[in-house]
Amino acid sequence: MKINITSPSFDEQELLLLKQCLDSKWVTQGEFTQQFESLFKQRHDVQYAFATTSCTAALHMAMVALEIKPDDEVIVPAFTWVTSAHCVEYVGAKVVFVDIEPDTFNIDPAALEAAITPKTKAIVVVHLFGLAAKMQEIMEIAKKYNLAVVEDAACATGTNYDGKPVGGIGDIGCFSFHPRKVITTGEGGMVTTNNPKLAERIKILRNHGATANPNIDTSKPYYMGNFDHLGFNLRFSDIQAAIGVAQMAKLDKLLADRLACARQYDLLLSSVSELTIPQMPSQCGHSYQSYVVCLLVGGIDRRNLLMEALATEGIQSRPGTHAVHRLGYYKNKYGINSTSYPYASKSEDLSITLPIFPGMTDLDQQKVVNILKAALST
Repeated sequence: MKINITSPSFDEQELLLLKQCLDSKWVTQGEFTQQFESLFKQRHDVQYAFATTSCTAALHMAMVALEIKPDDEVIVPAFTWVTSAHCVEYVGAKVVFVDIEPDTFNIDPAALEAAITPKTKAIVVVHLFGLAAKMQEIMEIAKKYNLAVVEDAACATGTNYDGKPVGGIGDIGCFSFHPRKVITTGEGGMVTTNNPKLAERIKILRNHGATANPNIDTSKPYYMGNFDHLGFNLRFSDIQAAIGVAQMAKLDKLLADRLACARQYDLLLSSVSELTIPQMPSQCGHSYQSYVVCLLVGGIDRRNLLMEALATEGIQSRPGTHAVHRLGYYKNKYGINSTSYPYASKSEDLSITLPIFPGMTDLDQQKVVNILKAALST
């Protein structure tokens, strides 16, 4: 039987709310979107939350809202999904990569501080695979150098750092609702902030650059609004939001199920000395959006053989994520040596994301581990 790398959790509640949305005939951004934003805002303890089309869109708007300009530099971890860096390129700024901590896969605060120059304006902090980055150290560095902090929390819905939800610790938080994430609306994202000026900019950017015209009653049929800013069409649909409302109602259970799966993997893999298992430093919570192990003995060819052994038995896996500095666009534009950022490179080459999702059975997890053990023994 096939074991997918993920399996979204849907039930009658999603169908019920979808029907309500469709029956209302209002399917663009509306009341369900407002409800979803309100639930997300409350759960993540932030003053403002704006649903949008993707986390990529959220990150792009973050750069624009922070007024990142060409010739500015933005620091990004070298091991992350590519859009953590793309958002900087979208506004013409320069990506400055820094290496990660090999035990957490998150940005190394010491490497971060060493990469700061007079041109540095912001840091993209990724809570990779759902593990909170070391925000206290990072925020101290950001304050010292007067830098904005964008939390790429694509994987980290519901993750806490030192008891506080991520996404409201830095200046702007960006979340994803892709099907592999903790909650899903098919596609979609969220921008969070506690800064009213940034919130107003994001609200304008999301809706074509529209602002209210104070001289015209908005209820009038001829009201069209003002367009004094260059914006985007990055609005959410109420169809997606209806699913999001249902997903938020079960967030705590989804997180608990993922944690239980992670603890079972920890137990099953505790005797496998050739693989590392995910670490969780003090203060750093983990949503276990992904469960990523790393091969300690052997190189990328052996890692690939392990993944092929899983695939042969119908088990999906994939590398953790990109070593972004080695991708063609960044390597060619910045002339980056492929041996730079060694921990990021090693993590891409030796990592394996194992299936993890709510409802995954102990037997499924045992099967995954048995195949890994057998393949390691050959």
